[in-house]
Amino acid sequence: MTTPFIHDDWLLLNKSAQTLYHDYAKAMPIYDFHSHLNPEEISTNKSFRNMTDLALSGDHYKWRALRWLGIEEDLITGDAPDKDKFMVWARSVPEMLGNPLYHWTHLELLRYFGIDELLSAENAESVWERCNEQLQGDGLTTQGILKRFNVEVVCTTDDPIDSLEHHIRIKADSEVNTAVAPTFRPDRVLDIRNEQFGGYVRQLSEVSGIEISSYVQFMEAVAARMDYFHKHGCRLSDQGFGELPYAHSTEHEAAYIFARALKREPLSNAEEQKFQSFTLLQLGRLYHERGWSMQLHIGALRNNNSRMFARKGRDSGYDSILDFNMARELNSLLNELDQSGQLPQTIVYTLNPSQYEMIATTIGNFQGTGVKGKVQMGSGWWFHDQKEGMLQQLKALSSIGLISPFVGMLTDSRSFLSFTRHEYFRRILCNLFGTWIEEGDLPRDYAYVGRTVQNICYNNAHAYFGIK
Repeated sequence: MTTPFIHDDWLLLNKSAQTLYHDYAKAMPIYDFHSHLNPEEISTNKSFRNMTDLALSGDHYKWRALRWLGIEEDLITGDAPDKDKFMVWARSVPEMLGNPLYHWTHLELLRYFGIDELLSAENAESVWERCNEQLQGDGLTTQGILKRFNVEVVCTTDDPIDSLEHHIRIKADSEVNTAVAPTFRPDRVLDIRNEQFGGYVRQLSEVSGIEISSYVQFMEAVAARMDYFHKHGCRLSDQGFGELPYAHSTEHEAAYIFARALKREPLSNAEEQKFQSFTLLQLGRLYHERGWSMQLHIGALRNNNSRMFARKGRDSGYDSILDFNMARELNSLLNELDQSGQLPQTIVYTLNPSQYEMIATTIGNFQGTGVKGKVQMGSGWWFHDQKEGMLQQLKALSSIGLISPFVGMLTDSRSFLSFTRHEYFRRILCNLFGTWIEEGDLPRDYAYVGRTVQNICYNNAHAYFGIK
């Protein structure tokens, strides 16, 4: 009998790895502290109309792969029938050997639908029908998926002006056992050179109830929105940057730049950096005051294809890794907050893996009494949430810093199929620790090593973020 591709010991290459995964990691709840799931789809308990709706809509990883194979855009993000899009996907998967999508696709088919076949043009029709039939039941609605995968916490990504109405509905729904918490994402607060910045300030004024005509009032409005988010369960923030901004600035300079932006006067790169630097420090202090964690996602060069950006807009799969240096900027930012005792718990993610060792050395400079891993290096992100990317991050963290307080994996995804990525990470983690045991780098004491594995899979995040 042929062994299925995804089997019980898949990616677990020795007995120690198998023991660590099956006895310690496998059954741990999922604590997904960074995602881009749509809270409305959870609050309404969305049912997916078919496999294209569930598996392909909004997934820019898959869109990029299909474009690489020369598939016309209409069959990727266009108006082609859903079945045609799935058929194209199915016949394309065999050409993705070596890409994480090959792993993810088959793990998703098995865990969500019980299908352990290799997807191809030959079985596409059958898989389409079998999956769609299962999607008609209650088990694979959004809430059904959260329950099925034992998701204890999931954090969405939310703009400061968001009403959080869907989070409020979710919290009031006794059928939802997962804690669905908002995350404060102030990118538009910092995006001062955007031509829509003035309009955003007016929206912020309206939702906060604070008239904004000065920088001080602007930050008062931001703080008011933080209080609103905190009331509704938020305990994390998230900032996204290409290059991390840090330049010495004063409140007077930030206020002057802010006033000019409201008048729609052109700003220089240096002025933008000064405003962002000072405002990011202000945000960090406000996060510390509320006991929040601050996430910094750094290194994405976004929307590089101007022709397709005009057609499809942002987040459509035309982003890249930015090459740049940030050791001085990151150390300076953390140091400024640490000096005044206002450094919040902080997680630093980079899209450029050449910076892993630098980040590991940096975060070691700013740890804090009473908190294990107060400043963290985030998991392999975006292009690196795959086997080699995860291993590279884990090895850099463990060899230069400490892996034991690591808060672990997240989905960073818009897809409700992505919860299997926690299993994927756990298998890779256990194989790494298992290999260290087999090679004599760790003791062959499974309970001893297994505690650290469980902490990374769940316990550390549960203790670090405090979301209930």
